[in-house]
Amino acid sequence: MKLYNTLTQKKETFVPIETGKVRMYSCGPTVYNYFHIGNARPFIVFDVLRRFLEYTGYEVTFIQNFTDVDDKIINRSHEEGISPGDVSEKYIQEYFTDADALGIKRASVHPKVSEHIPEIIAMIKTLEEKGLAYNVAGNVYYHVDAFKDYGKLSKQSIDDLKSGARIDVNDEKHSPLDFALWKKKKDGEPYWESPWGQGRPGWHIECSAMSKKHLGETIDIHGGGQDLIFPHHENEIAQSEGCCGKPFANYWVHNGYINIDNEKMSKSKGNFFTVRDIAKTFDLEAVRMFLLMAHYRSPVNFSEPLLQQAATALERLYTAKFQMSFLLENATAEVATPAETEWIDSLVKYKKDFVAAMDDDINTADAIAVIFELVRDLNSNLDAISSQPAIIAGQNIFAELTTVLGLAVKDKETNLEEAVEDLIAQRQAARKAKDFKRADEIRDELLAKGIVLEDTREGVKWKKA
Repeated sequence: MKLYNTLTQKKETFVPIETGKVRMYSCGPTVYNYFHIGNARPFIVFDVLRRFLEYTGYEVTFIQNFTDVDDKIINRSHEEGISPGDVSEKYIQEYFTDADALGIKRASVHPKVSEHIPEIIAMIKTLEEKGLAYNVAGNVYYHVDAFKDYGKLSKQSIDDLKSGARIDVNDEKHSPLDFALWKKKKDGEPYWESPWGQGRPGWHIECSAMSKKHLGETIDIHGGGQDLIFPHHENEIAQSEGCCGKPFANYWVHNGYINIDNEKMSKSKGNFFTVRDIAKTFDLEAVRMFLLMAHYRSPVNFSEPLLQQAATALERLYTAKFQMSFLLENATAEVATPAETEWIDSLVKYKKDFVAAMDDDINTADAIAVIFELVRDLNSNLDAISSQPAIIAGQNIFAELTTVLGLAVKDKETNLEEAVEDLIAQRQAARKAKDFKRADEIRDELLAKGIVLEDTREGVKWKKA
């Protein structure tokens, strides 16, 4: 497998530190609100990367943190009249509600900042001892000038960064690029005891400390959105490598931005959508399909028509899945014919093409195209007289590939009922509009799925044939 490494700015063959095992970290949410569509993209991208690594035989330890100590959480606690801890716990649970609906697997560990204060303090002390951090009246800062490789991830020189940095007249930092590792206590904020007095961690240090605890000093893959390259990931490198004297991550993987109706998503522009907002209109699995239909490094333009197209494409997958289930329920031939056996053997080409696409820097767009080629093949070769072995072979390859992407994984009965009710509503609308051709087409489409409609005085009823 080849991955585009932001650090080297080229695709590289993935070679893990330990044979057969992968240690992977991806930045998680700051839990003060529902997460938005921009957050959803890295969550889905790195879920798929993890799934594919596991599919190809790796044992993956995947860490995704929760930032539960932050200014935004403190501000929200004041707005809602509850403690910062209650705010973070509330939105952690809301995260899982939306992540589950998006098909995102739980991480191996979801560490919280508040549970890693000793590790954070220990790392800051080491940086201070090495001359890479300094204390000013209870505020501890990272001394950027003392780390020679600063800027290597974002490809920026310290001099260029300094020239563009904001300089405050009363700034207590040695350099405008220096960033907070520990912040001294302010009234109304949560705090912990430390060698520098009462206070709380800065933002960047948390990921370095939690990654070190759960994955070790050097990890295989660190992921996140493109917006985190600088300063967050740059600062993580400075902290981790400054502390341990070893490479922090061998592969840095970043996904592209999301635009809303061709404009950058922004609260000030009013084009800011939480995943919870979208769920009021769309099944969130359609959002997953939408985001995977583009390569993860490409910018994505989010709009309702494009999301509807993704929902329609997803429905095609479910139609194929349910059709095979129906055919198997009614199949009587228990032995495949010679022609079917030859066809079954040919299905391996889809797995080969799918893996080739995913091996090429997780090209989910091409992988989905392979799945739709498979669907066309299944529709052409499976029918009412197909044998059980042929149908099962089709089901197996379909499930194998779609599961890697986390698509079309819901159970049959729930989704069948939703799909049928939606088509019945479309048929009723067509009849009301006197579009009898479309109404008949829908009836025939349902019949092909094994669904018989009955027009009664109480309305349209349906049953399995």
